[in-house]
Amino acid sequence: MSRTSTLMTVCFCAGMLGALCSSLIAWQAGQMGVPAMAGIRMTPALDSGWLYSRLVWGGLWGLVYFLAVAPLKARRHWARKGLWISLLPTAFQLFVVYPYMTSHSVLGLDLGQLTPVLVFLYNLAWGFCTGIFCRLLWGRG
Repeated sequence: MSRTSTLMTVCFCAGMLGALCSSLIAWQAGQMGVPAMAGIRMTPALDSGWLYSRLVWGGLWGLVYFLAVAPLKARRHWARKGLWISLLPTAFQLFVVYPYMTSHSVLGLDLGQLTPVLVFLYNLAWGFCTGIFCRLLWGRG
């Protein structure tokens, strides 16, 4: 397997691990009542259907993250790049998923006025964890 293919696989796996971390954070925040305190009706249940889709999407966004770290000279600041790339799934969820794939309005404002902030924070967690896991899985190579 070439080094490019290996890095692509690492980014996909790191994206899935980042999605797992983000999902557990979202679930824990829901259990603690953080969304309800902010007036947001978004409390996820930790079941296989919800988690599976988030892991797959996390892996796919990990492939987008691959584009940021693929060039040899770009393999620095892994977590910072993950934070920047996390803006893409945030925008996708707020401007595509909520208005077109669910019954919620643009930005998910039907769920509460602070929904975009919560989505942004959950995706920041994904980006940070993806960057950390990618760096750990890739090693010094």
